[in-house]
Amino acid sequence: MPSFTDTLARPIHDLRISVTDRCNFRCTYCMPKEVFGKDFAFLARSQLLTFEEIERLARLFVQAGARKIRITGGEPLVRRDVERLVAMLSSLRGAGLHDLTLTTNGSLLEAKAAALAESGLDRITVSLDSLDDEVFQAMNDVRFPVARVLAGIEAAQAAGLPVKVNMVVKRGANEQSIEQMAEHFRGSDVVLRFIEFMDVGTTNGWRMDDVVGADELLERIGARWPLEPVAPRYAGEVANRYRYVDGGGEIGVIASVTRPFCGGCTRARLSAKGELYTCLFAAAGTDLRGPLREGADDDRLLELIGGIWQARRDRYSELRSAAAAGRKRVEMSHIGG
Repeated sequence: MPSFTDTLARPIHDLRISVTDRCNFRCTYCMPKEVFGKDFAFLARSQLLTFEEIERLARLFVQAGARKIRITGGEPLVRRDVERLVAMLSSLRGAGLHDLTLTTNGSLLEAKAAALAESGLDRITVSLDSLDDEVFQAMNDVRFPVARVLAGIEAAQAAGLPVKVNMVVKRGANEQSIEQMAEHFRGSDVVLRFIEFMDVGTTNGWRMDDVVGADELLERIGARWPLEPVAPRYAGEVANRYRYVDGGGEIGVIASVTRPFCGGCTRARLSAKGELYTCLFAAAGTDLRGPLREGADDDRLLELIGGIWQARRDRYSELRSAAAAGRKRVEMSHIGG
C-alpha cells in the first residue's frame, strides 16, 4: 500500500469527513446567525457526497495511510441515516482502519446513540461549552438547553460508547465555566478537552484578546485539582493530555493558537461536497467529487490524493501573522473543525 508524506515528512493518519454543511445550532464561534441566517444558501442534496462515494474515498485514504476517521459536519446527526454510513465505514477495519468516531453537538444524540453504537462507532465527541444554561444557550444561539445535551451523553454511555467532551473557551463568553465543567466531569469516565478559540474561517469575529490560552487554563484547573502530564497516544495527537494527581481522570487541552502543533499535523479533511483540505485554516480545497463522478478509477483517485498530500506545506498556526490572519479561509462548518 502507498504511504504518502508531505513536504515536512508528515504522513496521513487522520481523515475528517464532513457529511453536511448544515447545523441546528448557530454557535457564535462557528456559524454565527448573522451570516448563516434563514436566507443562507446551504448545499443542495445533489452536491453532497453520497454515502457510497464517501465510503469509496475513505477506503482510498485508508490505503494511503489513514488509521482514524472522524465523521463531522456541520452537525452530522442531521444527515439522514448517518448510522448507515457508520456501518459502511466500520467495514474498513479489515483494510487498516483502527478508530472510527464522530463529533456532535449532542442535540440528537439521545435518540441516535444506540444505533450509532450498533453500527460500529468506536467512540463519540460531544461539543458542550458550559453547564450554565444561560451561557450555553447564548453561545449556541438557538436556546438549546444543557439538560438535553447531558441526556445525550448519558445515552451514549449507556450504549457503551466512550465519550469525550469538547469545550471551546472564549473570553467574555464562557471562561467562568472552566472550573464548573472540570468538576462535573471529574470521575465520570468522560474526558473533557478545552479548546482555545481559533480563527477558523472569517465570520466568527476572532481576536487574540478573546483567547484563553493553555497556560491560563491549566493554572486555573491545577489550582483546584493538581495535574500531571500524560504522554501522547500517537505521534500527531492534537490534545496535550493531563491527569488529575488524585486519580479523578484526565483532561486535554487543544492549543492551536498558543502552542501550535503544525509540525506533527497528520489530518486530512474531506468536505461534504468532496473537496480535500490539508489544513483547517486553508483558503481552498481540491475537488475529488468531480473526478469521482466523471468515472476516475481508484488508481487515478489515489494518485490525486497522493499528489495533493505530497505537495502539502501547511503551517498556518506556526506562521500566524496579521497578513495570514486577514485572508479568506474556509468556514469550520464546511470541514468540521
